[in-house]
Amino acid sequence: MDTTTAESTLVLEPKAEPSRKEGPPRLSVTIGGPGRLGQAIGKLLLGAGFNIRYVAARRGAAARRAAQFIGSGVPCRFDDPSLAEVEVILLTLADDALAPLAAGWAAWKRPWRGKIVLHTSGALPAAVLEPLKKRGASIGSMHPFQTVPSAVLGYRSLPNSFWAIEGDARASRIAMQFAHALDGLPFRVDAARKTLYHAGAVMSCGAVVALLDHAARMLRSAGVPAKIIRPMLGEFVSETIRNYVALGGRGALTGPAVRGDWQTFETHFRAIRRHAPDALPVYREVVRAMTHLAGRKLPRRFTP
Repeated sequence: MDTTTAESTLVLEPKAEPSRKEGPPRLSVTIGGPGRLGQAIGKLLLGAGFNIRYVAARRGAAARRAAQFIGSGVPCRFDDPSLAEVEVILLTLADDALAPLAAGWAAWKRPWRGKIVLHTSGALPAAVLEPLKKRGASIGSMHPFQTVPSAVLGYRSLPNSFWAIEGDARASRIAMQFAHALDGLPFRVDAARKTLYHAGAVMSCGAVVALLDHAARMLRSAGVPAKIIRPMLGEFVSETIRNYVALGGRGALTGPAVRGDWQTFETHFRAIRRHAPDALPVYREVVRAMTHLAGRKLPRRFTP
């Protein structure tokens, strides 16, 4: 999916507070996972009219807290077979918890045929739920291309987001239905290359946060008032992202790499080496990446 066209407005503009949609409840759902993503999606699906029947967790207290935030759902533990008395189970767990959980549930002496089990991992394909598929369930995954640092912020940011979908035909249809119910923009991702997709997501989010943290510390060391650093970076980076969406990588790139101003980079390295040495390896790699993007070659005398 090309996200550099008019659809980009949905990503860049502030998102309105989601409103509860009226109408009869639709599919019955168990939210499996009490974390920030599970709470946010559960609350949004409830607002879209779905019947959040159970909220499951390893610990009862965590399930109760999540159900309270969502506003619906009977709290239960993952070892409670009643959580499968729904049409759809949506797992919002850490990646390494999915395979053991699927294997444990598949051993239950209860029918799985006709059930739909989805997970929200960005790195793992639906096949991690294969034990449940062998018992007759349809399996799939739906990963939000969005950052969810807390349940409250996720509740605000997930509407209008892009969702990577893969899995069985029936499970994928339900995943698409969920995404559309949240005013999302679903697209299909190749299960065989899903890990690469997730690496791209991490680079565009977590890596950016790490770079911003390095930049903030350099600015503090340079004497910029601490109270303005994050707002200043927010404005600066927001405009950079808008330029990238509109113009692409090379078109949006500015600065010394575009001009071939190697002397400026050399002064940067000296200053960073003296005042922020932990940032030096990162800055070196960034200079190489910017130079490559600009279509230039580093001069032989220049060793970042």
